Amino acid sequence: MTLFTPDLILLHAPSVYDFREKTILYGPISDVIPSTPVFEMYPIGFSSLSEYLSQHGLRVRIINLAYRMLKDKNYSVEKTIEKLKCKAFGIDLHWLPHAHGSLEVAKLCKRYHPDIPVIFGGYSASYFHQELIGYPQVDYVIRGDSAEETLLTLMKDLDQEGKNLSDIPNLTFKDEKGIKSNPFSHTLSQLDGFSNNYLHLIKSALLYRDLKGFTAIHDWWKYPITAIMTCRGCVHNCVFCGGSKYAVNMYCQRKTPAFRSPQLVAKDIHTTSRYTNGPIFVVGDLRQGGEEYAENLLKHLREFKPANQIVLELFGPAPKEYFEMVANAIPNFNFEFSPESHLEEIRRSSGKTYSNVELEETIASALECGCQKFDLFFMIGLPHQTPEKALGTVDYCEDLLRKFGKRLNPFISPLAPFIDPGSLAYEESEKFGYNVLYRTLEEYRQALLQPSWKYTLGYETRWMTRDEIVDTTYQAALRLNQVKARFGLINSRTARQVDERIKEAIEMMKQIDEILKEKEISKREKRLKSLKPKIDQLSISTVCEKEEIKWPAGKRRFNYFNIFKDMIFRKF
Repeated sequence: MTLFTPDLILLHAPSVYDFREKTILYGPISDVIPSTPVFEMYPIGFSSLSEYLSQHGLRVRIINLAYRMLKDKNYSVEKTIEKLKCKAFGIDLHWLPHAHGSLEVAKLCKRYHPDIPVIFGGYSASYFHQELIGYPQVDYVIRGDSAEETLLTLMKDLDQEGKNLSDIPNLTFKDEKGIKSNPFSHTLSQLDGFSNNYLHLIKSALLYRDLKGFTAIHDWWKYPITAIMTCRGCVHNCVFCGGSKYAVNMYCQRKTPAFRSPQLVAKDIHTTSRYTNGPIFVVGDLRQGGEEYAENLLKHLREFKPANQIVLELFGPAPKEYFEMVANAIPNFNFEFSPESHLEEIRRSSGKTYSNVELEETIASALECGCQKFDLFFMIGLPHQTPEKALGTVDYCEDLLRKFGKRLNPFISPLAPFIDPGSLAYEESEKFGYNVLYRTLEEYRQALLQPSWKYTLGYETRWMTRDEIVDTTYQAALRLNQVKARFGLINSRTARQVDERIKEAIEMMKQIDEILKEKEISKREKRLKSLKPKIDQLSISTVCEKEEIKWPAGKRRFNYFNIFKDMIFRKF
């Protein structure tokens, strides 16, 4: 292999591989996250994997196929894959919305390179590892939330003639004797050996002359938001979350979170702030590691006071003293908090036990201490939640805005498209009032091809049917949009556009329902195809404007001088 031929190529697929041809009304499933319904944002783990393997002498390239397909209608995945050379392909199947695209990309890898192994990893890959390895295009599955060391061992073994795969922990594979799942014996207890070095990603992209390939989300060059991980695992048990304490203990064998030391997290934030003026999202409530952990991290941040907008998460109420510490360390800080429902009994049934008094005291303290934007997320599709109770959340949002003003930014969206496998709601669905409609990876793969998100939706509850979840989502969004306009969170033009999109989406859902009554498949497909241009327009920013979830990025997005200087002089 030449100097610039990678050992491993990490490929990120779109949610639905042929989304450019399929007619699918994705609905609001991605409205409150940075990516589009294609889910072009690849896992942050790609960065850690790439850097760790590079430190151990392997060459790694990242190609975000979803981004390339989204930005260029003529981009050919097949031609790209056909030309690639490497020792192995790595494909993420972290969240289930990638169940279709990831396997289709793997199929292409095998079509053009039958002798190059295909390796899968991620939460969903771990959960469905036995079924996933059964697909002919999959050779290996690395289980768990920490694949770096296992992947390094596997990559080294691929070079050996008489390789003994049975000694590699957390590995599921197949050979001439059938499918084998090695014991799950590798779980990291701390993360100080791993980082998310954006300079490494830029260097890698330049090395392979492919800046587009490493781009994380559709508008990253205009809005360079970055993410910094504090831990893997969680101390909380939100009942529908596949990353909860219960879930990761089940399929990642993680009993307690693994943390990156406060000093190194602060260093990651500092380093990232040298290269971009975009927002920096710190993943995980700082207090999960204990009050001392949070205090130490903020102490280190106080030494250089990053100028970027820093976004922090709250997994529960916090005292005013915490926000005072944050304010002393971070000039421009923002928070995200997800109470799920305004009704305390529904919140408790979802795994969160704090009261509305505690919630509102937390909001008040954050804003008093200078929080610039406080995002509040509510959900539809929760245990014990009826349509009337879900719509009541909008009234509560109005009360909060009247009390706190427009630095508070509430959102309401459906719990969609699936209940995470491994979560309490999935594993004990009857207890929590869920009817989970899909149970196998193949069922999820096929569900993603349905013509509207109502038919993709993987669950109903004892209190709401799929139709009611969809209808309630749109009705709540209409009402919240009006509330936001009244309080000045959005201007009248934006409010009108969102209102029109929601109403058009409602009508489009009705049209799709009617088309699906057509028994002749060819006629049905033809009618759906005629709606595709309009459906594609209605699948982005349906229940809110995408700009509402953003933070200021500054006029000068990148610090090119620091990037080039560190690329020359900084040791990787």
